[in-house]
Amino acid sequence: MKLSLCRFQTAFAALFCLFAFGTSTPAQAQDGVVKETFGEWKLVCDTPAGASSEQCAIIQLVLDEEADIGLSAIVLRTADGKAELLRVVVPLGVVLPNGLGLLVDEQNIGNAQFTSCLADGCYAQVVLNEQLLETMKNGKNATFVVFKTPEEGIGVPIELGNFAKAYEALGQSN
Repeated sequence: MKLSLCRFQTAFAALFCLFAFGTSTPAQAQDGVVKETFGEWKLVCDTPAGASSEQCAIIQLVLDEEADIGLSAIVLRTADGKAELLRVVVPLGVVLPNGLGLLVDEQNIGNAQFTSCLADGCYAQVVLNEQLLETMKNGKNATFVVFKTPEEGIGVPIELGNFAKAYEALGQSN
């Protein structure tokens, strides 16, 4: 089954609010504003209900029609501002025990376990530590590997060429 771009964008809007801002509803997702674009990365900001200030994240959406899979990569700060997270949202139907693999410029960075699945997809999340951050800032391309079967890993490429600029803008916005 092919993912339609409209369906993917609608699911993304709901996911962005749920996971970037916690308490926002999908209807509020449409209120998020793209502040800047850096190649494939977008700086998106919104003020969640009950929040005293705007919260921002950098996001890249990827729809690989050939592999019949899409994902979103989201970088955001925790509410307390003490850590930054890399969250990746993939469609339902992936093999969970295999986790989510990450390669940057064809170098294996490691795997992250999926933390939860909801109606709109499954989520893997890692703290964006200094080593991973520098690897992503200096990389050209990353590939997230998801498994549709225990044996079949599918690589979904994302662009990192503008990640450093997008990340810098995120730091200035929060």
